[in-house]
Amino acid sequence: MSEHPPESPARIAYHLLIVGRVQGVSYRANAKTQATRLKLSGWVRNLSSGEVEAVVAGPPESVHAFVDWARRGPPSARVTRIDISEIDMPPKTDFVQRPSA
Repeated sequence: MSEHPPESPARIAYHLLIVGRVQGVSYRANAKTQATRLKLSGWVRNLSSGEVEAVVAGPPESVHAFVDWARRGPPSARVTRIDISEIDMPPKTDFVQRPSA
């Protein structure tokens, strides 16, 4: 019998830049709802360029489920592209909606 505790589940973190009609359609509020439901850490904010930026971190299956949602967004959004990059793991926090940048 091993005396070592079980390893914590793997976690991944992505930076997302969401392009399209994604401001003025409650994208950030809906993203926060989705991330909270999936128990993810991170944040979301509008950019002055018209895009939405987000960082999501958590178990791979939950992060991928968020990315799948982000490709569609809320009903009135029209996502044309998402740029995704893997990033270093941020501190584990609640998912928050940040002020616009």
